[in-house]
Amino acid sequence: MNNLTLIIGNKNYSSWSLRAWLLLRAFGVHFKEIRIPLDSPETPELLAKYSPSKKVPVLQIGHFKVWDSLAIAETVNERYLQGAGWPKDPDLRALGRAACAEMHSGFSALRASMPMNCRREISGFQPNSATAADIARIDSLLNECLTSSEGPYLMGEHFSIADAFFAPVAYRLQGYQVSVSEPVSAWIRHLFHLPALQAWHSEACAESEIIETEEVADG
Repeated sequence: MNNLTLIIGNKNYSSWSLRAWLLLRAFGVHFKEIRIPLDSPETPELLAKYSPSKKVPVLQIGHFKVWDSLAIAETVNERYLQGAGWPKDPDLRALGRAACAEMHSGFSALRASMPMNCRREISGFQPNSATAADIARIDSLLNECLTSSEGPYLMGEHFSIADAFFAPVAYRLQGYQVSVSEPVSAWIRHLFHLPALQAWHSEACAESEIIETEEVADG
């Protein structure tokens, strides 16, 4: 029996939490969830209690903790998915890992100006030049994945770690009504039919907390 606990933030806002949660849920790995509201007086104390980095997500395996979403994804894949989080083809695996690493460390302009917000669609959003460059690179990168794998998911027929990592981007592209290429639009539509992502969305929309710094005004 798995003794897993995933510590996450608000489902509506926490893009890094979504990555780890979605991977576990989509692959049917049983876990306990602890949700820490990220903008409350108790937040610093709770983060310090559960997270060595004082950030979410954190995966607790018994008494052992793994923080950082990329480390969590690889740990889950190795220990609980028998490698099924990545495709069998080594070139596709390498492409997927490179894409996730780029997502993990890059796209700072998009993160800053387009925070994830599952509950809203923002009308009239006009990206600045740095954000537009991030969007263009993401569109190119996802097209490369879809072309190489032949879709409909980023790594082929099955949901993968790459899809989990770019799910928050799908929310951003859809929520800010950003124009992208048709293959990427088709991937977003396909991803949003995934039952695990639908469950996340329902729970995000049911949250009552509002973090003003994460709310972007309509254009």
